[in-house]
Amino acid sequence: MTEAKRKRPTGLNAAGRALWDGNIDEFDWAVHEVALLEEACRVRDRIVELDAAVKGDGLMIPSSQGSRVHPAVAEARQQRLALARLLVSLGIPADDDGLPTVRGVRGVYRVGGR
Repeated sequence: MTEAKRKRPTGLNAAGRALWDGNIDEFDWAVHEVALLEEACRVRDRIVELDAAVKGDGLMIPSSQGSRVHPAVAEARQQRLALARLLVSLGIPADDDGLPTVRGVRGVYRVGGR
């Protein structure tokens, strides 16, 4: 892959940049894999934002019917599943988000560490 295609995408936050920087030079990526890596980076940033919303607002929030779980909790769970699928499709071992061991196209990885 050419250097131009390895340029970090714009708009990534710290978590997304770290995922990009930690993996872009690790493998010889096909063009479609670079697109998947970019999406994984954006999903990683989204997870951090959702977690920050829950941390700021609290796990439970008021509603017209009483307290309920913050909607960002469910969305963060869905984003974690999306991230896991993207990482598996790329064969990238995930970080310590508690994901199971997977067999990717680049080998067997321990995903998570709990």
